[in-house]
Amino acid sequence: MSDIAPDAPPVLRFAPSPTGLLHVGNARTALYNALFARQWGGTFILRYDDTDTARSTAEFADAIAQDVAWLGLAPDRVEHQSRRLVRYDEAVARLKALGRLYPAFESEDELEAKRQSRRRRGLPPVYDRAALKLTDAARAALEAEGRRPHWRFRLDGRQVVWDDLVRGRQGVDTATLSDPVLVREDGSYLYTLTSVVDDIDMGVTHVVRGEDHVTNTGVQIEIIEALGGFVPRFGHHNLLVLPSGEGLSKRLGHLSLRALREEGEEALAVASLAVLTGTSLAVEPSASLEALAAKIDFAKISRAPARFDPAELSALTAATLHHLPFEAVADRLAALGVGGSEGFWLAVRGNLARLGEAADWWRVVEGPLEPVTAAEDAAFLAQAAALLPEGEWDQEVYPRWISALKPASGRAGRALFHPLRLALTGCESGPEMKALLPLIGRDRAAARLRGERA
Repeated sequence: MSDIAPDAPPVLRFAPSPTGLLHVGNARTALYNALFARQWGGTFILRYDDTDTARSTAEFADAIAQDVAWLGLAPDRVEHQSRRLVRYDEAVARLKALGRLYPAFESEDELEAKRQSRRRRGLPPVYDRAALKLTDAARAALEAEGRRPHWRFRLDGRQVVWDDLVRGRQGVDTATLSDPVLVREDGSYLYTLTSVVDDIDMGVTHVVRGEDHVTNTGVQIEIIEALGGFVPRFGHHNLLVLPSGEGLSKRLGHLSLRALREEGEEALAVASLAVLTGTSLAVEPSASLEALAAKIDFAKISRAPARFDPAELSALTAATLHHLPFEAVADRLAALGVGGSEGFWLAVRGNLARLGEAADWWRVVEGPLEPVTAAEDAAFLAQAAALLPEGEWDQEVYPRWISALKPASGRAGRALFHPLRLALTGCESGPEMKALLPLIGRDRAAARLRGERA
């Protein structure tokens, strides 16, 4: 970890566009940033990339806030790019004054025709900078036709090199790239500009994101340097894919956090699988986000795509529940109408696949319950009721009861235990009766053994 240990408390950000629901791939990026900040006592910023007013909605922004909260991530700051337009105006004016931002008038059809022409000649489809050769008179003529320019950042055309937190030494030759458009024809700003300005203004020290942004990094470093900003450390993690190998998509709703939440998956299990999948670390239940944060090591992230298997998530949700302490679930149990204490939780958690199933066991404990009895077991169950121990019912009441019932009834094994479980719980299987019986209590137990609804 020494090679990525920050010299001062780091500042990281997660900058989603509120144009759809977050999926587990987005959660992976959010978690890496938030947990790295937590690990090193830094700052985590949730920043909405919402300058695309045609596609950004308040509903999706609210959904993002809910998903981030569900994951247990509490941003230290929340920012909206739509509220920072003045700063982008200032940055654009500065880049124009430096001669780094120039107007280009080609339509999308004209640009596509140029790209196709270059491909036919075996050349990369890179913008030819024709706009830089326009005379003032030519620009005025285009404007007179009603054309409005988009504005491109003039790249240096050099090798931009950085030490990537995940991938090691990386380089991008910006001579092989098109000068990026930073301002659209309608005057709206693209992510490439707004992200850089925000990172500079907000003192972002580490940018951790998906490997699909590697090429963007060379461009953004040039823009940062042109604006005189601090160049943060970059890290590009591998991307999550479906078991089929298909990439995740907000537009298609793949593995959205909202859907996983509604299906009863545990947020801590989602976090563990999203962070640990595609690394050299074992995928296992985490006791807390703090424990998961302590495992963050970018050097252990694989370069290959990471397959996120929903079946593995379901198993991890169950395993996570089996280890959670009562205080971690008490509020959610109360919301389910479960009034149980720590004793109830410790009794049932090992049998849960989803937290909601705890409500079923609460109904078993509290009743009323219709016991399941067979005619051939009636005499045995009446005998069992008569032998129920008196006095305090603790964890030893069940063994004491069985010790008395076994010789008295002459039964053993399944013939002894199965009718008792059916009568007392109405279920074929479940938590240990040693733990359940004290919770059911003597009166309810006696009534159920007699075949009464209790």
